[in-house]
Amino acid sequence: MSAAPLFPGFDGLMTLSRREGVDIRPTLLRVLTDLYVQASAHSADEERQFVELTSRLIDEVDDATRAAVRARLAIYPATPARIMDKLGLRRVGPDQPMPAAAPAPAPAPSAPQAKIPTEAEQRMAASLAMRPNDAAELSDMFFAAGAKERVQILHNLQQTPLKAAARIPAARAARAIHILEMAAFAEDVDNFTRELGEALILPSRIAAEVVNDPGGEPLACAMRALEVSSAAFQRILMFLNPEAGSSVNYVYRLSRLYDRLSERSALVMLAAWRGSTMAVARAKYRSQLYDDERHRVRATSSQTRPVVLPGSASGIRNQKSGS
Repeated sequence: MSAAPLFPGFDGLMTLSRREGVDIRPTLLRVLTDLYVQASAHSADEERQFVELTSRLIDEVDDATRAAVRARLAIYPATPARIMDKLGLRRVGPDQPMPAAAPAPAPAPSAPQAKIPTEAEQRMAASLAMRPNDAAELSDMFFAAGAKERVQILHNLQQTPLKAAARIPAARAARAIHILEMAAFAEDVDNFTRELGEALILPSRIAAEVVNDPGGEPLACAMRALEVSSAAFQRILMFLNPEAGSSVNYVYRLSRLYDRLSERSALVMLAAWRGSTMAVARAKYRSQLYDDERHRVRATSSQTRPVVLPGSASGIRNQKSGS
């Protein structure tokens, strides 16, 4: 078969890989899939070309690559039926594509008018920073909650008067996103965690808890705080943890959550993570500092000084007078 116009040089690369002894089939399959899902629709010729090329590769790649491609195409609404059958994917209903992430439902026209705060209320709400104990309580409650409870918490944070963390500067966020994508593609969890902590100004303990959380909601908040695109977030989900990323339900559920997650909810949660570290530090050193201060006060109060009243006989004498 001649090289397809949509993917030029495919047969040449396959021939080169066989000649040089380098297996580039897993990389080719991932690249072909990424190129195909970038467009929302394809012509019949483009779909035929994609089916012919990927069908040749799906049976020849390793299980990890096949699982990653399967997860990528499972959330793509225009995946060809032949490829879905080959990967063992099912559509929701007969002759209907898998539904894409639905946008958040629009509120009723009268509801926002009743809840619009005044300018004074907005200024007052902007100054309600979380106390360390409240931040720690919110953070612990979020990590201990289930999937449905976490979604409800994030939904409520959008309307809370608590002060959100400041936005990450655009240049810093862009650099962090680039490094995070490369670390995820290499399955380098340690460097991914380190870069995430530096970008969001989080201690290593919190950053590791966010990355290693099995539910994935904390990672979605962290990525939303950096304004990561939906496509980049899906790639991170699939490559950072291949075992979890191979689950269609896992990737699809978090993709829907990410599209609905507001920036304010993510930044409020980021402020809670930062504030919780202050609560831990205060609890660790409060008793020791309190005792030290109390002992210091007692030692100072035990030292007495002689009191000299004006006109008393204990005044300083003049040595020249001899009296």
